[in-house]
Amino acid sequence: MTQPVANCPNCGAKIVFQWPGSVQTVCEYCKSILIRTDLDLEKVGKVADLPPDSSPIQIGTEGVYNHQAFVAIGRIIYDYDQGSWNEWHIVMDNSSAWLSDAQSDYAITFAAPAGLALPATGQAKIGQQYTWEKVTYAVSSITKAHYRGVEGELPFEYWDKNDVLFVDLSSTTGKFATLDYSEKTPVLYLGQAIEFDDLNFKNLRKFEGWS
Repeated sequence: MTQPVANCPNCGAKIVFQWPGSVQTVCEYCKSILIRTDLDLEKVGKVADLPPDSSPIQIGTEGVYNHQAFVAIGRIIYDYDQGSWNEWHIVMDNSSAWLSDAQSDYAITFAAPAGLALPATGQAKIGQQYTWEKVTYAVSSITKAHYRGVEGELPFEYWDKNDVLFVDLSSTTGKFATLDYSEKTPVLYLGQAIEFDDLNFKNLRKFEGWS
Protein backbone atom coordinates (compact mmCIF):
# COMPACT_ATOMS: atom_id res chain seq x y z
CA MET A 1 0.00 0.00 0.00
CA THR A 2 1.46 3.38 -1.04
CA GLN A 3 1.92 5.80 1.83
CA PRO A 4 1.35 9.45 0.83
CA VAL A 5 4.27 11.71 1.74
CA ALA A 6 4.35 15.50 2.13
CA ASN A 7 6.13 18.18 4.14
CA CYS A 8 4.76 20.13 7.07
CA PRO A 9 4.00 23.67 5.82
CA ASN A 10 4.98 25.05 9.25
CA CYS A 11 8.32 23.40 10.05
CA GLY A 12 9.18 21.47 6.87
CA ALA A 13 9.28 18.07 8.56
CA LYS A 14 8.53 15.02 6.43
CA ILE A 15 4.96 13.76 6.93
CA VAL A 16 4.28 10.13 6.02
CA PHE A 17 0.63 9.06 6.17
CA GLN A 18 0.18 5.54 7.50
CA TRP A 19 -3.25 5.25 5.85
CA PRO A 20 -4.07 6.69 2.40
CA GLY A 21 -7.59 7.63 3.55
CA SER A 22 -6.38 9.99 6.29
CA VAL A 23 -7.55 13.59 5.92
CA GLN A 24 -5.98 15.14 9.02
CA THR A 25 -2.74 14.59 10.89
CA VAL A 26 -0.63 16.26 13.57
CA CYS A 27 3.03 17.03 12.90
CA GLU A 28 4.96 15.19 15.60
CA TYR A 29 7.69 17.86 15.58
CA CYS A 30 5.86 21.21 15.77
CA LYS A 31 2.37 19.90 16.76
CA SER A 32 0.66 21.71 13.90
CA ILE A 33 -2.76 20.34 12.91
CA LEU A 34 -2.58 19.64 9.18
CA ILE A 35 -5.39 19.07 6.69
CA ARG A 36 -4.62 17.11 3.56
CA THR A 37 -5.87 18.02 0.09
CA ASP A 38 -4.35 15.53 -2.34
CA LEU A 39 -0.64 15.87 -1.44
CA ASP A 40 -0.84 19.49 -0.25
CA LEU A 41 -1.02 20.17 3.47
CA GLU A 42 -2.62 23.18 5.12
CA LYS A 43 -1.96 24.21 8.71
CA VAL A 44 -5.27 24.94 10.45
CA GLY A 45 -4.17 25.13 14.07
CA LYS A 46 -1.86 23.79 16.72
CA VAL A 47 -2.68 20.99 19.11
CA ALA A 48 -2.77 21.97 22.77
CA ASP A 49 -0.86 20.02 25.39
CA LEU A 50 -2.70 16.73 25.85
CA PRO A 51 -3.97 15.78 29.31
CA PRO A 52 -2.22 13.08 31.38
CA ASP A 53 -3.41 9.69 30.21
CA SER A 54 -3.56 6.40 32.08
CA SER A 55 -4.37 4.31 29.02
CA PRO A 56 -1.76 1.76 27.92
CA ILE A 57 -2.82 2.25 24.29
CA GLN A 58 -0.72 4.64 22.19
CA ILE A 59 -0.14 5.58 18.57
CA GLY A 60 1.38 2.48 17.01
CA THR A 61 -0.33 -0.02 19.32
CA GLU A 62 -1.33 -3.14 17.38
CA GLY A 63 -4.13 -5.59 18.04
CA VAL A 64 -6.47 -8.16 16.53
CA TYR A 65 -10.24 -7.92 16.12
CA ASN A 66 -12.36 -10.59 14.39
CA HIS A 67 -9.16 -12.23 13.13
CA GLN A 68 -8.04 -8.95 11.50
CA ALA A 69 -4.87 -7.17 12.58
CA PHE A 70 -5.17 -3.44 13.24
CA VAL A 71 -2.96 -0.55 14.32
CA ALA A 72 -3.86 2.67 16.15
CA ILE A 73 -2.85 5.68 14.04
CA GLY A 74 -4.85 8.55 15.56
CA ARG A 75 -6.76 9.72 18.60
CA ILE A 76 -9.48 12.15 19.65
CA ILE A 77 -9.59 13.01 23.36
CA TYR A 78 -12.77 14.07 25.14
CA ASP A 79 -13.37 15.44 28.64
CA TYR A 80 -16.66 14.90 30.45
CA ASP A 81 -17.96 15.13 34.01
CA GLN A 82 -16.37 11.83 35.07
CA GLY A 83 -12.96 12.36 33.52
CA SER A 84 -11.80 11.79 29.96
CA TRP A 85 -11.75 9.08 27.32
CA ASN A 86 -10.02 8.30 24.03
CA GLU A 87 -11.39 7.46 20.62
CA TRP A 88 -8.57 5.70 18.78
CA HIS A 89 -8.64 5.69 14.98
CA ILE A 90 -7.57 2.18 13.98
CA VAL A 91 -6.91 0.80 10.51
CA MET A 92 -7.08 -2.76 9.24
CA ASP A 93 -6.30 -3.66 5.63
CA ASN A 94 -8.30 -1.12 3.58
CA SER A 95 -10.84 -0.14 6.25
CA SER A 96 -10.81 1.91 9.42
CA ALA A 97 -12.74 1.84 12.68
CA TRP A 98 -12.82 3.39 16.14
CA LEU A 99 -11.63 1.89 19.40
CA SER A 100 -13.34 3.58 22.33
CA ASP A 101 -11.13 3.53 25.42
CA ALA A 102 -13.13 4.83 28.38
CA GLN A 103 -11.77 4.03 31.85
CA SER A 104 -11.16 0.34 31.10
CA ASP A 105 -14.33 -0.06 29.00
CA TYR A 106 -13.60 -0.84 25.36
CA ALA A 107 -15.66 -1.04 22.19
CA ILE A 108 -14.85 -1.20 18.49
CA THR A 109 -17.27 0.44 16.06
CA PHE A 110 -17.50 1.11 12.34
CA ALA A 111 -19.40 3.85 10.56
CA ALA A 112 -22.88 2.54 9.74
CA PRO A 113 -24.22 2.52 6.16
CA ALA A 114 -25.84 5.74 5.00
CA GLY A 115 -29.63 5.94 4.88
CA LEU A 116 -30.49 4.52 8.31
CA ALA A 117 -33.12 6.48 10.24
CA LEU A 118 -31.48 8.26 13.19
CA PRO A 119 -33.01 10.32 16.01
CA ALA A 120 -32.37 14.05 15.92
CA THR A 121 -30.44 15.79 18.69
CA GLY A 122 -32.29 15.54 21.98
CA GLN A 123 -34.82 12.91 20.85
CA ALA A 124 -33.13 9.82 22.30
CA LYS A 125 -33.94 8.99 25.94
CA ILE A 126 -32.47 6.45 28.37
CA GLY A 127 -34.04 3.03 27.73
CA GLN A 128 -35.45 3.99 24.34
CA GLN A 129 -34.99 1.29 21.71
CA TYR A 130 -33.87 1.50 18.09
CA THR A 131 -33.33 -1.25 15.52
CA TRP A 132 -30.56 -1.01 12.94
CA GLU A 133 -29.46 -3.82 10.63
CA LYS A 134 -31.81 -6.27 12.41
CA VAL A 135 -30.28 -5.63 15.85
CA THR A 136 -32.28 -3.89 18.60
CA TYR A 137 -30.38 -1.49 20.83
CA ALA A 138 -31.44 0.36 23.97
CA VAL A 139 -30.04 3.73 24.98
CA SER A 140 -27.67 3.14 27.92
CA SER A 141 -26.06 6.56 28.37
CA ILE A 142 -26.24 10.12 27.08
CA THR A 143 -23.01 12.07 27.49
CA LYS A 144 -22.13 15.68 26.84
CA ALA A 145 -18.39 15.90 26.32
CA HIS A 146 -15.88 18.57 25.43
CA TYR A 147 -13.33 18.04 22.70
CA ARG A 148 -9.87 18.21 24.31
CA GLY A 149 -7.39 17.47 21.56
CA VAL A 150 -6.12 15.19 18.81
CA GLU A 151 -2.99 13.38 17.74
CA GLY A 152 -2.01 11.26 14.77
CA GLU A 153 -4.13 10.61 11.68
CA LEU A 154 -7.90 10.94 11.36
CA PRO A 155 -10.23 10.03 8.46
CA PHE A 156 -11.91 13.46 8.53
CA GLU A 157 -11.20 17.05 9.54
CA TYR A 158 -11.71 17.33 13.28
CA TRP A 159 -10.23 20.10 15.41
CA ASP A 160 -11.23 23.07 17.56
CA LYS A 161 -14.63 21.59 18.42
CA ASN A 162 -17.09 22.68 21.10
CA ASP A 163 -19.24 20.47 23.33
CA VAL A 164 -20.33 17.22 21.71
CA LEU A 165 -23.33 14.99 22.49
CA PHE A 166 -22.91 11.21 22.38
CA VAL A 167 -25.63 8.60 22.82
CA ASP A 168 -24.42 5.07 23.60
CA LEU A 169 -26.65 2.05 23.05
CA SER A 170 -26.27 -1.64 23.85
CA SER A 171 -28.00 -4.87 22.89
CA THR A 172 -28.65 -8.11 24.72
CA THR A 173 -26.07 -9.83 22.48
CA GLY A 174 -23.12 -7.57 23.26
CA LYS A 175 -23.53 -5.37 20.22
CA PHE A 176 -22.74 -1.70 20.80
CA ALA A 177 -23.73 1.51 19.01
CA THR A 178 -22.90 5.19 19.35
CA LEU A 179 -24.70 8.21 17.94
CA ASP A 180 -22.30 11.10 17.40
CA TYR A 181 -23.88 14.56 17.27
CA SER A 182 -20.68 16.54 16.69
CA GLU A 183 -21.96 17.72 13.30
CA LYS A 184 -25.34 18.99 12.11
CA THR A 185 -26.19 15.53 10.77
CA PRO A 186 -25.79 12.72 13.35
CA VAL A 187 -23.47 9.83 12.56
CA LEU A 188 -24.08 6.26 13.72
CA TYR A 189 -21.30 3.80 14.59
CA LEU A 190 -22.03 0.09 15.06
CA GLY A 191 -19.86 -2.58 16.63
CA GLN A 192 -19.45 -4.36 19.91
CA ALA A 193 -18.12 -3.98 23.43
CA ILE A 194 -15.00 -6.05 23.95
CA GLU A 195 -12.60 -7.05 26.72
CA PHE A 196 -9.06 -5.65 26.74
CA ASP A 197 -7.41 -9.08 26.75
CA ASP A 198 -9.46 -10.23 23.75
CA LEU A 199 -7.77 -7.66 21.50
CA ASN A 200 -4.30 -9.27 21.78
CA PHE A 201 -2.49 -5.94 22.01
CA LYS A 202 1.17 -5.37 21.19
CA ASN A 203 3.32 -2.25 21.56
CA LEU A 204 1.44 -0.92 24.57
CA ARG A 205 2.69 2.04 26.57
CA LYS A 206 4.70 0.93 29.59
CA PHE A 207 3.98 2.21 33.08
CA GLU A 208 6.25 2.16 36.11
CA GLY A 209 5.75 -1.10 37.96
CA TRP A 210 4.67 -3.08 34.91
CA SER A 211 6.56 -6.29 34.34
